[in-house]
Amino acid sequence: MENNYTNRPITLAEYILENHTTIRATAKQFNIPKSTVHHDLSVKLKQLNYPLFLKVKKLMEENFSVKHLHGGESTKHHYAQLKNEIGKYDDLSL
Repeated sequence: MENNYTNRPITLAEYILENHTTIRATAKQFNIPKSTVHHDLSVKLKQLNYPLFLKVKKLMEENFSVKHLHGGESTKHHYAQLKNEIGKYDDLSL
């Protein structure tokens, strides 16, 4: 049990830094809950490896600062897709 406590946060930190992923993407990759990833990276990692924690924290803050932009793009894409779907049926004579 102790081994998992020390290895997983470091493994997650290395993965998130190498791939520049989000907490959500990291959780999906390792098949664990987002809350577990967040706890491992923000609490456990801080105790285990502070310099690595600082690097991860910087990346997480960067991801947090742009997440509203990603949400906006996603919404824009969604409604553009809906508009295209509706446009397909405009030519039908009912």
